[in-house]
Amino acid sequence: MSDKKNPGHNSKKEFLSKPVEHIDITSFDSRKIISSMEKMSFVSRETANAAKIYTEMLKDKSCTIFLTLAGSTSAAGCMHIYRDMVKYNMVDAIVATGASIIDMDFFEALGFKHYQGSQFQNDMELRNNYIDRIYDTYIDEDELQLCDKIIGEIADSLEPRSYTSREFIREMGKYLKKKAKKKNSLIEVAYDNNVPIFCPAFTDSSAGFGLVIHQEKNPKKHITIDSIREFRELTEIKIRSEGSGLFMIGGGVPKNFIQDTVICAELLGKNVDMHKYAVQITVADSRDGACSSSTLKEASSWGKVDVSKEQMVFAEATSVLPLIASDAYHNGEWKNRERKNFSKIFGQ
Repeated sequence: MSDKKNPGHNSKKEFLSKPVEHIDITSFDSRKIISSMEKMSFVSRETANAAKIYTEMLKDKSCTIFLTLAGSTSAAGCMHIYRDMVKYNMVDAIVATGASIIDMDFFEALGFKHYQGSQFQNDMELRNNYIDRIYDTYIDEDELQLCDKIIGEIADSLEPRSYTSREFIREMGKYLKKKAKKKNSLIEVAYDNNVPIFCPAFTDSSAGFGLVIHQEKNPKKHITIDSIREFRELTEIKIRSEGSGLFMIGGGVPKNFIQDTVICAELLGKNVDMHKYAVQITVADSRDGACSSSTLKEASSWGKVDVSKEQMVFAEATSVLPLIASDAYHNGEWKNRERKNFSKIFGQ
């Protein structure tokens, strides 16, 4: 990124000059590509089969579709995909990392942007300019700290008690309805359509900094995040679902959290089926015993996922997710689904 004749002297404005543009799955039709990939091998055929399973989820009117998000695909240009999956009734509930929802979606809803950069840039120069790097993507740290402070201000305005991350994110949706500079963020669209968003590791994000600021200002009367109660809430959605399918980007806590609802329901004496459908897009390896929270076949041994309709796609998500999501959008099965409105079961 630096001028070779004058290395190490780029200004912050020069670094943050090319915003990431989020891909629009409604603007192109990937069905022919997916159909062709079905006749190929390796990741192409995995991708086509994942698209087929996702379409089956959308066709199955009794199926609750859970979207899980881990990693930084929202910052990398997939943010509008997730928003449109909610907008067009292609997902019923979301389980995500705090960063995906707060540092990326809420951050942009406030009017800030992510910028194209370089993974080869000198990171000390970026630090000197107060710029954070996600591989080849840049974020203005000053703007991120403003995001932290606004989270604290939202918390200051609420009744001091315990909240699930779902409840707090819904309050963020209310805030954005009035004050968003970029309309139609994932949080706002989910709020409008009663699609609950859960972040089981909520404090591992800008939300954590903002809530620390809030509690420091209000040592005796402040809000807290109850991750146990939100696990119970998410399990309640699974209990109330006739069937369920998982569409997972990355793995980690969101993936494990949603899979564990089957076990939690069982321990509560409820009779629920394993997740009937499952797609995971990941670059994680299974040889260390993890694959960012187990392969789907391995999850079957725990009683979490049925292996009859599952597909691991070993690819970097920004390269295949737009194809799968566009295929599903243009197939149009979402038009025949009724909204689940799961936020309403919690009195909201």
